[in-house]
Amino acid sequence: MWIFDAHLDLALNGVDWNRDLRQSVDDIRAQEITLQMTEPGRQKNTLSFPELRESQVGICLTTLLARQEQPINHSFGWTSPQTCYAMAHAHLAYYRAMERDGYLKMLRTRQDLNNHWWQYQREPQTTPLGFVLTMEGADPILTPETVYEFHEAGLRALGLTHYGTNRYGGGTRSEVGLSLTAIDLLKHCEKLGITIDVTHLSDVAFWQVVKHFQGRIHASHQNARAICNWQRQFSDDQIRVVIERDGVLGVSMDVIMLQEGYVRGVSPNIATLERAVDQIEHVQSLSGGALRYVGLGTDLDGGYGCEQTPADLDRYRDLQKLVGLMQRRGYSDADIEGVFHGNWMRFFGEILPES
Repeated sequence: MWIFDAHLDLALNGVDWNRDLRQSVDDIRAQEITLQMTEPGRQKNTLSFPELRESQVGICLTTLLARQEQPINHSFGWTSPQTCYAMAHAHLAYYRAMERDGYLKMLRTRQDLNNHWWQYQREPQTTPLGFVLTMEGADPILTPETVYEFHEAGLRALGLTHYGTNRYGGGTRSEVGLSLTAIDLLKHCEKLGITIDVTHLSDVAFWQVVKHFQGRIHASHQNARAICNWQRQFSDDQIRVVIERDGVLGVSMDVIMLQEGYVRGVSPNIATLERAVDQIEHVQSLSGGALRYVGLGTDLDGGYGCEQTPADLDRYRDLQKLVGLMQRRGYSDADIEGVFHGNWMRFFGEILPES
């Protein structure tokens, strides 16, 4: 089944983690084992460019991710807005380099999207991986007006926050609202037609975005508190708002969002891909039975590896097991196609500029 994945951190892996994504998953794992790299996520990667092709991923959203933190006591995060800005451009340069070598293809417009999908369906083994550029956490945006520079470079989706707080507001594990600067940034995004990714917003900030932003919203990798009850997930009321605004929510494969009470580095992975189908069913139930509001936003290798995925997902291709699981629950082929790619194709077919 062809896949449109609404959240991958490819440049994070290629630049920050210094992985050669042109290699196989096994080769990358072997190198990290040889080098005795023991940081969580190392030796356990689930994806690479060959793996994504084998897994039938035709299009994804992939991130510019450079989170500001003070202080930093680990290998993730940067100390100043200026460094975040620079790292976002390093990520952008990585994508451009991979485009030059035929591994990636940036999709800026509706015409790009449709042409790429047409080509991919006919030549899946030779067509580059298409991507829509998103930013996870607005730390690289030095001032609200800086978003015009990133939009010119291809940015079409933006999440204001990540973990903790930043200059624009509160994210996961915080209860801080939006800053006044964020209101200005939202106005510029609305003017540009950039969709706001409401994933990783604090509850307070989420409702403020809903109030102040009249453009399109989506949730790229976002599960439900009904499935796993902590603040990273959405309440049913939040999910309903995304549905009412004709957005799509992507099911994440991070086990911290699928297994109740999971503690990173402590808990065994008990949850399986069945919990991801539970997430699909939950969003469907809140939409009155419609399946148009749920897709895939795996977040695989988003700073973790298969040590933090469902127990039956060792590498990306295992995502195809969802097809059989959904069939056994009575979903039709058309239903499954909608979740795997159709709903995100519709959404971005509506929000991307015509040409």
